[in-house]
Amino acid sequence: MANIKSAKKRIGVINKKTALNRRIKENLKSVLKDYDQAMEAGDMELAAEKRTLAEKKLKQAACKHTISKEAANHKVSQITKRFNAANAAK
Repeated sequence: MANIKSAKKRIGVINKKTALNRRIKENLKSVLKDYDQAMEAGDMELAAEKRTLAEKKLKQAACKHTISKEAANHKVSQITKRFNAANAAK
């Protein structure tokens, strides 16, 4: 445990940031899961809505430095590629 006052304050800040990052990541996982379920169901209109929401949430998480920008861009690319392939198959 920290003895110095500033170190104690930093522990509080770290705990707040950790909680925020955890909430953002859990929300992101649920959004991506909803997108996957829409794709498996074959509902392309719903999948399109979920894809745009997933892209938005990924970009927001990257801006908050919860995930890296490269990881966000990679995930956006993968979900878009999967969506386009499913559209082309129909």
